[in-house]
Amino acid sequence: MMKPAPSLEAREVARAAARWLAMMEFGDGEFDSAGLQRWRDSSVQHEAAWQKALRLRQRFAGVPPALGMATLDRPALPRRDVLKRALGVAALVPAVWMLGRELPLEAWRADLHTGTGEQRRWSLVDGSLLRLNTDSAVDLDLKARRLTLVQGEIALTVAGNTPLTIEAPYGAITLNRGEVCVRLSSHGCQVSVLGGSVQLQPLQGLSLTLEKGQQVSLQTAGAGPLSAFDVAQLGWRDGVLVAQNQPLGDFLRELDRYRPGVLRWDETLESLRVTGSFRLENTDRILGLLAASLPLEVRMRTRYWVTLVPRKNIA
Repeated sequence: MMKPAPSLEAREVARAAARWLAMMEFGDGEFDSAGLQRWRDSSVQHEAAWQKALRLRQRFAGVPPALGMATLDRPALPRRDVLKRALGVAALVPAVWMLGRELPLEAWRADLHTGTGEQRRWSLVDGSLLRLNTDSAVDLDLKARRLTLVQGEIALTVAGNTPLTIEAPYGAITLNRGEVCVRLSSHGCQVSVLGGSVQLQPLQGLSLTLEKGQQVSLQTAGAGPLSAFDVAQLGWRDGVLVAQNQPLGDFLRELDRYRPGVLRWDETLESLRVTGSFRLENTDRILGLLAASLPLEVRMRTRYWVTLVPRKNIA
């Protein structure tokens, strides 16, 4: 019997556990042990994922002798750096292995997919336009006029006269000569209508119609209340991240979707405000712009390990 695919929430928890594991191994003085404890205490699922990460870490704790000897025989690096690299291999193996177990193979097998930080667009045979945002995946069945959103976020513009349906874990979205954005997360499925009208059929509850400028969240229990939205929120379609007096914490959580590796920030920076339009093609430059306009510093241990801290006042 095939093991069922892990839920979106389970995959999010697995990602978080792997990040905490990597931070514990490589964070040095920056590691937030209290933050890890709060994360573990906040949910039974969090604690279970952390214990699994530790078991995997222990299982893979030994560095293969051949690898260790080949590394230690290199005279170009200080011994301390050599040892850290060897230990790094041992620490990263379980994290990557765990993610490989928890993240969906469907995403890799999907007809269309993007990597972290990548946006792509495709013209479908009927003239419709499909855009995929960062870390997204879609299966296509154009004969049945159906797309299946496996993960991530898409924008679909339908040009023909025949309806096209997007299937998501929380319901179905059907549109005809319109444009819609659909974003899947561990909490639900956000549907935003940019043009025309859209028919929604939640897994639970009655169907409903959304018009241009309306937005709704589909969840396990059904559709939430309708609301208006700012089209600037969907700037990713043009490769742009837009903020209008947005709390820095919210901005960074969104930016983190487009960056591989670990992006961390001091909690005292959360309430700073950000306004601007930022090109997503270079997220390092975005961080530099934030440092130039806000009282913060960017500390880059590597391209994939970045921490934002308050700027120190120099008398």
